[in-house]
Amino acid sequence: MSLGRILVVDDEADVRKSVRMILTKAGYDVVEAEDGEKAIKQIRSDDNPFKVGLIICDIHMPKVNGMEAIGYFRQEFPSVPVIVLTGEPELAGATHLFKQGIVDYLAKPISPEKLTQVVTKAVRDHVSKGPY
Repeated sequence: MSLGRILVVDDEADVRKSVRMILTKAGYDVVEAEDGEKAIKQIRSDDNPFKVGLIICDIHMPKVNGMEAIGYFRQEFPSVPVIVLTGEPELAGATHLFKQGIVDYLAKPISPEKLTQVVTKAVRDHVSKGPY
């Protein structure tokens, strides 16, 4: 039985693959998008076959970057927790995103244990607050 469905948004295929492997091993279903534009299309399509319980999003991506995508996610799906996973952490950006309501801000590379711990806490906290 799955612990929940997670959308991973990152332009680096290797990062998406690593995160997917770590979280799948921990019991989550993982879907991927290679940039913010594809993530937004995927999550808002009428025939969307999944409900996302958590979003992990990079910041620096082509087309629609992470700041824009996270703004959309927070506006349209305010109850879905968002975790930032970035290779270029910056204090000003992190502060802005925490004000938007992200639940955590992580720097790449991240250990499998830390990623699983942060995701598990975010999902558990979200479930305890009630349904979408």
